[in-house]
Amino acid sequence: MLKHLEDFGKYVAVAGFRSVKIVDVESFLKTVRKRLAKNVEAQFFDAGLVATWQHLYFAAINALNAFKNDINISKSLAMEMLLYSSAQRQIRKAMNFLGIKPNSDAIAVLVVGEKAEDVELALQAISKIVGEHRDDAVLELSLEKIEAIRKVFEISDVELEAVVRGNDLKQAIVNLVIERVALLAAER
Repeated sequence: MLKHLEDFGKYVAVAGFRSVKIVDVESFLKTVRKRLAKNVEAQFFDAGLVATWQHLYFAAINALNAFKNDINISKSLAMEMLLYSSAQRQIRKAMNFLGIKPNSDAIAVLVVGEKAEDVELALQAISKIVGEHRDDAVLELSLEKIEAIRKVFEISDVELEAVVRGNDLKQAIVNLVIERVALLAAER
């Protein structure tokens, strides 16, 4: 998924990867950063807690908006995207909450850049680094994933029942997670 955010002059892409083997997270992140163009930022997430590409897309918009309005918490866009996607104010909590870990089997990546070509090249480089197991299906919701997301984002039965329309449980979960992402911006 690649989208142009005209208001920010940026392109955003979200992708998923399955069967990932990351032994050393710091080393992995350094390797990725070296391969990215100067105007490209990438952030990685445990895909087991990502509520579809929309979750990360809205986190990117909120992070870009925070920088635009000079209300960002962190110094880097990548870290700001992690804070928003996790709906956390503290970097350590956000990393523990939604960041990748050595045992992460499925990961999601959010890439933001000024040019579509640079974003696409970043995704290609990341694909090679993780072993080319790109599978955007890891971003989709399953019943097991919904339960994990509900627990981590503290979504109650009452709250879920109030949002579910037409028995669309998956869209209700996505909406509630995006609401939490937006609430972080509203709390600033």
